[in-house]
Amino acid sequence: MGLFRRLFGNGAPDGFTGSLESDETVIASTGVQGGGHVVVTSLGLWLPGPRRIGWHLISKVKWEGSLRVVEAVEASTEGPVVLLEDLPAQRIAVDDPGRVLRAISQRVEGSIRSRERLESPGVWVLQRKIPGRDGVVWQARGDAGVDLEAVREAVAPLVSRLAG
Repeated sequence: MGLFRRLFGNGAPDGFTGSLESDETVIASTGVQGGGHVVVTSLGLWLPGPRRIGWHLISKVKWEGSLRVVEAVEASTEGPVVLLEDLPAQRIAVDDPGRVLRAISQRVEGSIRSRERLESPGVWVLQRKIPGRDGVVWQARGDAGVDLEAVREAVAPLVSRLAG
């Protein structure tokens, strides 16, 4: 892999200023209107700045005339379950969304090993693969307006099952 990169580069677009890991592979990229790049890699989504979001921390991606990305943060834990909270959506005007949007969707969906919807109070429980690591992680994320304590209460039965 080292010789290949020395001869052909790492696949990142010209002008990309992020620092890719040695085992990180570029899958797709596009320019951002106003400068910078969106780069899809094996480990995550690079946004202008540059800043990489791991696939396991992307809650939603959608095309709405611009790329709309909802990133989650690890707010707390309840036993082995990581409780997530969504940050405000980021909108990024990209030059060519087609290939990048497909690659992002495939990677986000590919990170999910299982999912369950708890209707009351509106919580998603996911089992996800973290890029570059072995194993999976349990995550829980409430719908908009569902507070962290309600998410914690909703996953209590799962935490008990996992502990038992």
